[in-house]
Amino acid sequence: MSEPRLSADRRLVSALLVTVCRFLTGIRSRWQSEPEPEKIRIYYANHSSHLDGLVIWSSLPPQMRTQVHPVAAADYWLGSRLKRYLALRIFGAVLVERRPTGQHEAEPAEKQIANGAVVNKDVLLPLKQALDNQHSLILFPEGTRGSGEQLNPFKSGLYHLSKAYPQVELVPVWLDNLNRVLPKGSRLVVPIICSATFGTPQPGVAEGEDKQAFLARTKAALEAIAP
Repeated sequence: MSEPRLSADRRLVSALLVTVCRFLTGIRSRWQSEPEPEKIRIYYANHSSHLDGLVIWSSLPPQMRTQVHPVAAADYWLGSRLKRYLALRIFGAVLVERRPTGQHEAEPAEKQIANGAVVNKDVLLPLKQALDNQHSLILFPEGTRGSGEQLNPFKSGLYHLSKAYPQVELVPVWLDNLNRVLPKGSRLVVPIICSATFGTPQPGVAEGEDKQAFLARTKAALEAIAP
């Protein structure tokens, strides 16, 4: 996988963010199997901090960072010019629309009314386009931030995405201590040593494997690498 030529601002800001991230978190990355930059994969992790995506991205080998894209909430990352610049220009994030609280989450496509006609909107389309372009993804199947101590139930998005791309391997990533670096509801960053453990790649949805079995399997694989 060749690394695209980056503009001067992307090289400078990316290097600065990686340096700051490592200073604040003392991040130690551990790989249970060697990273393979040429492979398209979905990296999925526990979610307890706004820094989670940055920490995983910073832990990747430099040649992989332009080809691995965090999946993030559009409403948050488009909320200011700075966040928009970082998300789109620096991280190359894949932005998705969050469903309203309480909306049924079981299916990847939701029905909308447009000019009196019912149309289907595939909320996973931006993720599928990235995979179609031979790029990898970083996503958080819990959907919302948790305590950092235990996993919340997985949403079904990971299942539907893997079912559409069963050949793409899934890599669990356990982030430890990120909830203490930037506690929920706080804007104060507390420097604490953190770790990112990249587990053994898991196969995608197997033939005949239903949603509950798949989500239980992938959740267990992530819990198994927790410190």
